[in-house]
Amino acid sequence: MDDVRKRLESLIKERGVDYLSISRLLGRNAAYIQQFMHRGTPKRLAEEDRGLLARFFGVDETELGGPPGGKGSGPYRIVPRLAVGASAGGGAFGAGEAQIGAIAFDPKWLKKLGVPEGSASIIRVQGDSMEPTLADGDEILVNTANKGERGGDGIYVIRLDDLLMVKRLAFQKASKTVSIISDNPAYPAIDALHDRGLAIIGRAVWAGGKL
Repeated sequence: MDDVRKRLESLIKERGVDYLSISRLLGRNAAYIQQFMHRGTPKRLAEEDRGLLARFFGVDETELGGPPGGKGSGPYRIVPRLAVGASAGGGAFGAGEAQIGAIAFDPKWLKKLGVPEGSASIIRVQGDSMEPTLADGDEILVNTANKGERGGDGIYVIRLDDLLMVKRLAFQKASKTVSIISDNPAYPAIDALHDRGLAIIGRAVWAGGKL
């Protein structure tokens, strides 16, 4: 095993993760890291994979085979991208959801958004019910720290009648009801809904997508 593989092996053990989770972090097939470590395939880490691993483990890219004088790892927090889409139906959006990749964020920026460590996930928006605010294919950063709690009006990922959706919620404290609103006027709102049957997964705090 060469120096890069030895270093990666030690980082994996130090972090307490496994080959499968690192493969998922990279958005690769389940056996990718196992094959890299023990079969030498691929011979070298791709630049994108090397950079993501460096940020995840908090080391310089040179420790993973990067060129001298390359970009440093930076104090990033890795947020998983999950293989689930809001409005897709049937998605539980829980700990068992498959990870298809990750995005690195500045932890100070996440703190300003009120997102504690370990309480962020990224999922895909499906459909046009939230246009023009959110478009089909956009990815949203979901803060799950207050899962199940009503944190004020805003855009949330919810589960209603086993359907996973991203919607704007407006809470009526006096009547203890909530309105589920689509920003696209073509979709009617659901007004004065009582809590029963409504599960709040988390609040959407950031969105990104193609221009």
